[in-house]
This record gives sequence, structure tokens and C-alpha cells, in this order.
Amino acid sequence: MIAINGRFLTQGLTGVQRYAREMTRALDGLVARGEAPPMRLIAPPGAEGLEDFPHLAPSMTGSRGGQLWEQLDLPRAAGGDFLLNLGNTAPVSQGRNQAVVIHDAGVFDTPESYSWKFRSWYRGLQRMLVFRGTRILSVSEFSAGRIAANLGLDAARIGVTLEGGEHILREAADAAILAQHGLAPGGYALVIGTGAAHKNLAALHHAIGALGERGLVLAVAGAKDAAVFRQDGAPPSEHVRPLGRVSDAELRALYESALCLVFPSRYEGFGLPPVEAMWCGCPVIASKAGAVPEVCGEAALWFDAARPESLGAAISRLADDTSLRDSVISAGRDRVQHFSWEQAARRLVGFLPR
Repeated sequence: MIAINGRFLTQGLTGVQRYAREMTRALDGLVARGEAPPMRLIAPPGAEGLEDFPHLAPSMTGSRGGQLWEQLDLPRAAGGDFLLNLGNTAPVSQGRNQAVVIHDAGVFDTPESYSWKFRSWYRGLQRMLVFRGTRILSVSEFSAGRIAANLGLDAARIGVTLEGGEHILREAADAAILAQHGLAPGGYALVIGTGAAHKNLAALHHAIGALGERGLVLAVAGAKDAAVFRQDGAPPSEHVRPLGRVSDAELRALYESALCLVFPSRYEGFGLPPVEAMWCGCPVIASKAGAVPEVCGEAALWFDAARPESLGAAISRLADDTSLRDSVISAGRDRVQHFSWEQAARRLVGFLPR
């Protein structure tokens, strides 16, 4: 029997938790069809959404939460079962009888993006898991290489699962988000991200200029503060529309009506927004960094993160050349056929004991 660490069901939805939820949903489907070994889902008190995984015998156990639950209650509940951990962390005591998906090596490679407490905990925990013989998995060849380099492993021994993106099509598009923020179809470029250093949102000043010249705006989903787009103390540009957090239905509508997705990150372990965008027929302009080239292949327009002005040039090309935009959309639709959650789940099962 394989036990799945359900701690993600008590956490907010970021890229890591999205991976865990969608991967578990796909595993539930494989188990239902007899195409994966028997599995059960173990979650902490207060977990939400257990009903989404009916074929994994979901249960809540223990009296703690967070890291204490994971390190103390979870191993007891798992017993002798092989434990699958999908969100970067795992109980040290489970040793070799488990696998953990580490999504990137950001705590080593981009330490400025994390608090010292967070990165110290993650570095120490991941080194201890390696020492204890835990099987390490990741989501891209890039991440596998960086994790191997930082944890002293052979990259060839790190299983790579990839990710999917078709979840964005699960809900009907909620186009009310456009009217709410005064966005016209084709009249904006979309950005998804936070102010974390490696997201490189400073590069967007060059996008704002190229958009403003054409009467277009930059719509930013997930940004907590418009001040992240201020330069030299200047007020936020009239060409920036901070949207805050959006639902999947709203995000689908934003993708489907955008001129493009701009993805300026200078470090990514995978890069889920470009895959979601391509599933929705939205062309992608991205920084050629981290795992993003591996994910997007030839299906994106690229700019150089070391030369932020090249972002403005890429946006200008896409906005002014309809045939170029159509070709990028077509290439994206072809590319994402390699990135579905069922395919990712099948890859994952191949790294687990039968």
C-alpha cells in the first residue's frame, strides 16, 4: 500500500499545492481504473476537499498541524506503508520508505527570495532526507540537476514527473473579471506572480512602455501591491491593473482574452502559468531561464532577463504581427499535449514500488 501525505489539503493554493492536488486527483483516477497500486490519503485535522479523492480512502488523523503533524503524526499513521510526499517536505523518520517531490532548489539558488528561517529549515530538512535515503523526485530536468548539485546527488537518480495544466479548463470562464477591471479582449498583457525576487517583476517596466504606446495595459494577477511596479519612487503607471487573487474561472477568462502572458521569472523549477496559458490558447512571452525553456520549447517568444529592454521588443513584435501571434498560439496548443496531469501521474507511478 502507498500512503499519500495530505498536508497540502490544509495549505493555501500556490504552485506546489496545485501540483499536489492535481497529481492526487489524477492518481485517484488511475487507482479507480486499476492502473496504479492501491493508495490511501492521510491528512491532518482540518483538511478540506477529502471528497475529491474517493478512491484513495481519505482520512484525517493526529492532533497536531503543520510541520509537527508531518514529522510526528504522519509516520505513525503511515505505519509500514510507502509514503508519497508531493510538496517539498517529508518526515525524516520515514527514511527510505518514502519518496518526496522537491520542486526546485530555490532555497539554495535564490536565497534572497526566502526568509532565513524558511531557507534554513528547508536546506536542513532536505539534506537530512537525503542522508536517510529518501527517494528524491522533481518536476523538471532543470530542477533535478540543481537539486542534485546542491544536495550531492546523481541527477540521473532523481525521477522527473513533469506537470499538467488542463485543470484550468475544468471551470467555465468567468469573463466578468474583464469588465470589473476595465479590460478589453486583446487589450492587455497578463502577468501572474508575486513580488518574490526570482519572479523578476522589475523587468515589467519595459513591458509597460511597449504596451502603453499601443493603448494596451498590463493586468497583474496575484500581485499584492501595485508598488512593486513603481520605479524610482514614481506612482504606479496608469497602464498597470493589479487584479489581486483570482479564481480559476476568472484566470481562464483572463488567459483566453489576453494579448499574451508575460512570464519574466529568472528562476523556475517548472513554470505552471505558461502551460495553463497554452492550454487556453494564450501566447507566451517568457524569460529564457530556469526550467521554462524545457517546458515551453519552441512554443514561446523569448526575451533575455539580463536585457530587460528585450521584453518590450518581444511584446511589440507580438502586438504588431497577427500572423506571429497565431503561430505562437498554434505551437503552444501542440506543446501542451505533452503536459497533462494524467501523463504526469503515470510517470510518478513508475517511480513508486508496486
